[in-house]
Amino acid sequence: MKAMRRSVGLLVLAVVVGLSGCSKGEANQAAEGASAGAPGAATNRRGQPRVAAVRTVPVRVGSIARSVTVSGVVEPLRTVAVNSQLSGQVLAVNVEEGSVVRAGDTLAEMDGRELQAQLAAAEAAYQVADAAFQRAQQLRERQIITLPEYEQQRTAMAAAKATLDQIRTRIGYTHVIAPVAGVVTEKRVEAGDAVGTQTRLFSVAEVATLVVRVGVSELDVVELEEGDRVQVDLDAFPGRRVAAHIRRIFPVANPTTRLLPVEVALEPEARAFVRPGFLARATFALNERTGVLLVPQGALVGGSSSQAVFVVDRGRAVRRTVETGLMSEGSVEIVSGLAEGQAVVTLGNNLLRDGAEVRVVNGDTAALGGAMPAAEGASGASSSGGIS
Repeated sequence: MKAMRRSVGLLVLAVVVGLSGCSKGEANQAAEGASAGAPGAATNRRGQPRVAAVRTVPVRVGSIARSVTVSGVVEPLRTVAVNSQLSGQVLAVNVEEGSVVRAGDTLAEMDGRELQAQLAAAEAAYQVADAAFQRAQQLRERQIITLPEYEQQRTAMAAAKATLDQIRTRIGYTHVIAPVAGVVTEKRVEAGDAVGTQTRLFSVAEVATLVVRVGVSELDVVELEEGDRVQVDLDAFPGRRVAAHIRRIFPVANPTTRLLPVEVALEPEARAFVRPGFLARATFALNERTGVLLVPQGALVGGSSSQAVFVVDRGRAVRRTVETGLMSEGSVEIVSGLAEGQAVVTLGNNLLRDGAEVRVVNGDTAALGGAMPAAEGASGASSSGGIS
């Protein structure tokens, strides 16, 4: 009985020792597998190094400019107020808001019957005065009347002529005409209304040229000149830019805001769809530079004090410290650190390390999910930056 117990104990001990040896062997095998990869490299379940999937773009040569955007309202080049030159009743109104008129078109007609009666009387008085002057001229030639008598008749004729011209001018005011070609933007009178002298009747906007007047900082306006190209964006047409140019820069800045008025004229084709009153955003290009190296802004990694990019060299990501210049519309000027044509990583660069093996997947969005094992499909890694 004792011998049987001893043999059972020895058997249990042998099983425990065997299991312990097996566990140590598997641990050693796993350690060997981990050390088989590159130093510091991430591995998959089989111990193989992961390869990051990235997207690259070449460093290009182009132009870049610092830009400033300010808001304004689309306005006609000028708006002219049309006032009544007479007091009286309005007999007819020939236009409405939105009517297109030419210079000299009749907008409304005033009651001129009283002036017509005055005109008849003035014409008769002028005829009498003119006849008297003609007789005085003949008598003066014969030395029958004195010079003062002759001058008296000449003055009376001139006064009658002036009165006649004045009444004719006032009769002309009974036709309210458009002073400029454009569009009627305001109508304040209806047929039958009684108006006084200098009463506002209409407003006519000259829309042959549409402008946006904006205020630009004194620090930026010194880099602008008349004729410079400007890009204008309209809230009414998202994504549709309108070409424009600087028509004039006002000479005096606002002493409170230190902003200088700048008038931007839209190109003629804008009249087909742009209306006065639309909200506009004018973008001015400042300090434009040409022939500089450019990369997408998403290619930059690191902080503001030390910026760098990853370039792909022989299948590996190489970190390059760069000096940057202007940034505009998603592009960054590279002052030093890169050369034209080098492939810089723009997507998938936030988790890269210097010397890491990479796989360039340009145009294959599905494969950019993250790191990819050497012998397996993609396993998913985050990405950063934008594609230019």
